[in-house]
Amino acid sequence: MDRKTVNVEIESKKEVPAEALAAARHELGEHNGINMSIEASNTFTFKDSDAMNRAFLGEVGPKTGIYIYSRHLNPTILNLGRQIAAMEGTETAYCTASGMSAISSVFLQLCNTGGYVVAAKTLYGGSHALLTHFLPQKCNITTTFVDIVDLEEVDKAMIEGKTSVLGKVVVDNTFAPMILSPAKLGADVVVHSISKYISGEADIIAGAVCGPADIVDQMRDPHEGPFMLLGPTMNPKLAFEISGRIPHLSMRMKKHCKRAMKYVTKMKELDPNLDVLYPGLKEHPQHSLLKSMSNKDYGFGGVFCIDMKTEGRAYRLMDKLQNNSKFGFMGVSLGYYETLMSCSSSSTNSMLDTKEKERAGISPGLVRFSVGYVGTFEQKWSQFTRAYSEM
Repeated sequence: MDRKTVNVEIESKKEVPAEALAAARHELGEHNGINMSIEASNTFTFKDSDAMNRAFLGEVGPKTGIYIYSRHLNPTILNLGRQIAAMEGTETAYCTASGMSAISSVFLQLCNTGGYVVAAKTLYGGSHALLTHFLPQKCNITTTFVDIVDLEEVDKAMIEGKTSVLGKVVVDNTFAPMILSPAKLGADVVVHSISKYISGEADIIAGAVCGPADIVDQMRDPHEGPFMLLGPTMNPKLAFEISGRIPHLSMRMKKHCKRAMKYVTKMKELDPNLDVLYPGLKEHPQHSLLKSMSNKDYGFGGVFCIDMKTEGRAYRLMDKLQNNSKFGFMGVSLGYYETLMSCSSSSTNSMLDTKEKERAGISPGLVRFSVGYVGTFEQKWSQFTRAYSEM
């Protein structure tokens, strides 16, 4: 990495995500193509034996154009990492094979055996299962789940000298790329499931860890880092493909957010008794907070929920929306250009027990909508009202 690239990365921390991405110009292709080249090699050669030795000692590396092995670092993946880091306003980023591999690697880096985590009670179900079952059993790492906006509850859960995570603040920003910049708000590490909004096409699995160089560099240490030793490696061909989607992310996020806001507004007009949960609604308890934290012009996200109260009613609504009116598809992911629907209690959060679901505000009939933007709003709204009227 040359001095110019370093300066671009430093400057990107001061900019909004779209500007930072535009400034973080990736390296040109091998023959000065406007797209970066794909480095498909899994191993790299050295000009002499001394350079090889120094590379494994960590004395030379990508900043001087020296690579060891693609499980450690690959030029194409590194360029994608620069884009993700620019977007999040962090010093660096490492792209992984999945969002869960990114999250797992962060916990294993920040926590030693016997470590302690304070986490939000409304975590993604896979992260909740990791903290509730896998890490306690395999690593003796325990977690207390709290209402993260109740600062008194958070403070009580913290154990001085022991709390590994929340001592280091880790934020999963999968639901809000471009909308929120957690690192600029004080987060130490930001993780993503690139599979969702950043990809946008529901056709890949990938993740990212964004943060300060001292943490991320330790994670890819050739001898001790979880990236090197656990091998959550992204394929460079996939990194190239994802890189080509990032320039559209700003426009896509605005479309998702605008469509979601129109839906929830019309739904409240359609049925004032319908229990709609969306932070864009002024009655939402965190409306003002999100408005104060979010980047300008992006709105309040592309996901909202309807509480149909019972699992049976939730299933009936989803069946009608998919099979009768063609409004969307039943699926558990998000960030797709078509609307995806799931009953959270029996799908993405099915690993939580009844009390945990109640505490997280996940009722049996909660239907999550990841809003797409295909078709006209009038067309899709007609499809929704047709299915809802049949309920």
